Amino acid sequence: MSRGVVRRRRAARRPTPAREPTRGPTTVMRTFSKLLLTIGLIMTLTESAQAGDPENTLIMELEHGTVVIEMLPDVAPKHVARIKELTREGFYDGVVFHRVMDGFMAQTGDPTGTGTGGSGQNIDAEFSSVPFERGTVGMARAQNPNSGDSQFFIMFADGSFLNGQYTVWGRVVEGMEAVDQIKKAPAGRQSGMVDDPDRVVSMKVQADTAQ
Repeated sequence: MSRGVVRRRRAARRPTPAREPTRGPTTVMRTFSKLLLTIGLIMTLTESAQAGDPENTLIMELEHGTVVIEMLPDVAPKHVARIKELTREGFYDGVVFHRVMDGFMAQTGDPTGTGTGGSGQNIDAEFSSVPFERGTVGMARAQNPNSGDSQFFIMFADGSFLNGQYTVWGRVVEGMEAVDQIKKAPAGRQSGMVDDPDRVVSMKVQADTAQ
């Protein structure tokens, strides 16, 4: 006799309230296994994000925190080589963010702090199809496309109008919250020049910081 028939004959009995399923040992173990897999995946992704090429990674210390910049030698090899050369000379240490425009970008790399200085060595443009997005690091220049020197800027937001007009040589992969806190020019100041600007505390190639 089937269980279904038995249930029909006993239909007149008062039904037993349904109970929430309990977590037996098997259910608990499955849940624990899924948790371990999830933690493992998160750790793997984190390690991958931090496992960049130390020779092409910059560690920039700001007053507000640490910024990690991934350089793009495949996109702008001459710019990356020059930035690393200047960084290893300590060129950027203590240099101010002289031009900072809210919602646009923060510019540094001029030892005079006026926006007209540099290292004295120009770099030919290496324009590419890499877009200017939040966190993109680009090379500042004058009217001449090949006038890039030592000044660069970090984007606060997307800036597609710069695409193909300025050289992209890096991108911030950690610490944009510190970049966001860099002191900005007063609202309405078209030049973007900052009064009593923040500074780059130090900037190093990550490979040089390995113990």
